[in-house]
Amino acid sequence: MTTTVVDPTSVEPTPLELAHKQFRQELLDAGLLFDTGVAGVYGRAAGFEAIVDGLDGLLTSMRPTNARVLRFPPVFARQTFEATEYISSFPHLAGTVQTFTGDTADHRELLAARAEGRDWDGWFDPAQTVLVPAACHPVYPLYAGTVNNPGAVVDVHGYCFRHEPSVDPARMQSFRMREFVRIGDPDVTEQHRDEWIARAQGALTDLRLPFETAGANDPFFGRVGRLLAVNQRDDGLKVELVVRLYGDLDDGTAVVSGNCHREHFGEAFAITTADGAVAHSACVGFGLERLALGLLRTHGLDFARWPEAVRKRLSL
Repeated sequence: MTTTVVDPTSVEPTPLELAHKQFRQELLDAGLLFDTGVAGVYGRAAGFEAIVDGLDGLLTSMRPTNARVLRFPPVFARQTFEATEYISSFPHLAGTVQTFTGDTADHRELLAARAEGRDWDGWFDPAQTVLVPAACHPVYPLYAGTVNNPGAVVDVHGYCFRHEPSVDPARMQSFRMREFVRIGDPDVTEQHRDEWIARAQGALTDLRLPFETAGANDPFFGRVGRLLAVNQRDDGLKVELVVRLYGDLDDGTAVVSGNCHREHFGEAFAITTADGAVAHSACVGFGLERLALGLLRTHGLDFARWPEAVRKRLSL
């Protein structure tokens, strides 16, 4: 019996893959993004950052006056990461940090292995930090204990990491999220999600960015994860605003995501409401790079030619 081995490089790319590559190349040629040699990791030029800054300013103007403003680095405590249970649901997306803790002899061995072209990772040990997968995750330990009525409102912004190497420029491994978080009782948190989705719909309309609103689920890992995804969708816990960057070639790209976590983080971090019940939480996250890409795809790569109303809204 003869086995035919297929060379993966000879497989014809799909129309969607071609669209990904074309958009990526257009962004690189325009000098808006820079290739770093790693799929999904880009340098950003001044023009791209001007759009992101405009979006960030727009979201600041939408922030409620009672919101607590928090900003975190792109790493957080491993202990907090473990408490979120992210590793149980999304091990394929997580990124940990390792550091060298050896002595001089260990360093010599490491350098010898490197000089011989061998792996040198074995000389590095897990650090007490992990790359932040969702901007809101460092928030919850701060609220351990009791939150007073009507609960906490938080504006958080930071870099996130998810290991999803792709030629699609909208699927970056390192990206920024601006999130508005609510911690409190079930009615308050669900209302927060719904109100912020409505605000986001209004903002995208003002930016003349065509979108669709859809129920969604997270990319949970494994067989159990598929059941979690079905339950999440059936219970209406996740809502996304989706932009079709590639027309009808796919289901679109989520640029805003609203999530009701129920008691998940309340239980993980021992957060209770004034009546002693486990606190619920919800967040609405805005993907700043994805929104910028949606605007570039819709209005063109030169924002000087964008509609005046859009430029004004973003202070461009």
